[in-house]
Amino acid sequence: MYQVWGSLFTVPFLGFSGIPHMRYYYIFLFFVYIISLLGNSCLMLVIIMDRNLHTPKYLAVFNLSLTDMCESTAVIPQLLDMFLFGNQLIPYGLCLCNMFSVYVFTSTQSLTLAVLSFDRLVAICLPLRYHMIVTHRSMLVIIGVMWAVALLIVITATVFISRLSFCRVIVIINSFYCDHGPIYRSACSSNFPSYVIAKLSPILILGFPAFFIIFSYTCIAVTLFRITAPQDRKRATKTCTAHLIVVAIFYVPITFTYALSSIINTNTRIINLSLTSALPPMLNPIIYTFKTEEFIISLKRLFKRRIIFPSPK
Repeated sequence: MYQVWGSLFTVPFLGFSGIPHMRYYYIFLFFVYIISLLGNSCLMLVIIMDRNLHTPKYLAVFNLSLTDMCESTAVIPQLLDMFLFGNQLIPYGLCLCNMFSVYVFTSTQSLTLAVLSFDRLVAICLPLRYHMIVTHRSMLVIIGVMWAVALLIVITATVFISRLSFCRVIVIINSFYCDHGPIYRSACSSNFPSYVIAKLSPILILGFPAFFIIFSYTCIAVTLFRITAPQDRKRATKTCTAHLIVVAIFYVPITFTYALSSIINTNTRIINLSLTSALPPMLNPIIYTFKTEEFIISLKRLFKRRIIFPSPK
């Protein structure tokens, strides 16, 4: 038995194997990717152009839109290249780059949703102190810390997995991206640090943000029940609608997929996870456009400005 260091072997991907008519699914993902790029680019452009949206909340929305676009770019083009064009054998170094980018942007998506729930928590439960607590500076610090935490966790995972050695020149991964779990489990050398990271990172990246979001909306629900005026209650509820839909789209599929992983077959799990990676970045800008009143007002204002006062040629 001989050992091969990670940098010396290649990784073939066997996701979506044995499923008929998958070419149509890849074409669907391509259009989803294009819509995601256009939608998130437009959302970020409106936030940049309208000074009324230069608020702490929309700093977080801008960050979510940016990470959505980056996560789609990390997943879908690589997936199409591997499975639509047949380039399923990639060098280990490129595999690690793919793993790093997918996990960083997925982590920041999850953490950004928790940041947005914090914004809603303070806005509804502590409205008189909102502008003292949620400032541009505090939001930038929170977003900076969030990125630092995501990068620290993923860099640590990548460093430990890059030091593993393997007993085969080719390590097969039954997934649509360079998945951390199948790689470290294929190692011949001690993989205990990677095992610990694999168990802790979902708790830190998905569990804690989800718990904080549930806690935030529990507090928000209690506060809403105390509001006597129906109009005020309805107005406060409407400010949370877009965020709640985005949270459900992101967390519910991931939760069910991992909770039922022992029951569902591999291909079902892979398709569910690929849709979880592809659909939220496409739907988020649509949801924030049509479900957020202040964003609709800003959009109308920008269109009127361009029609009535067009830029000189």
